[in-house]
Amino acid sequence: MLTRFECINLSSPDVAQLVRFYRETLGVPLHTAEGDNDGAMLGFIPEAPMICIWDENRWGIASAKPITLVFKCDDIQVTYEDLLAKGAAPNPITVAVWGGKELTLNDPDGNHILILE
Repeated sequence: MLTRFECINLSSPDVAQLVRFYRETLGVPLHTAEGDNDGAMLGFIPEAPMICIWDENRWGIASAKPITLVFKCDDIQVTYEDLLAKGAAPNPITVAVWGGKELTLNDPDGNHILILE
């Protein structure tokens, strides 16, 4: 039987660019990286599920695209301004039907990012 949820796989034609986006733009820590940008694992807690990014030129497509990754933040306005300052193009902050604030943008490969406050 299953024992845990390990990771979500993203495949990319440009692993280095996608890793930079998640590390530098979103601030997701890098935990492991394979040589020659073959792949990388990013996440906030080493024992928790990770974002695994693989070179689709070498390993093939590892994920159906686009997908949506959901993150949580403490202050959505500060996060929005930080993303703008880093050159990202987030959509304006909205209030969801359930009452929470949301922020959306896409990563360089077109995957959807949803940030909740």
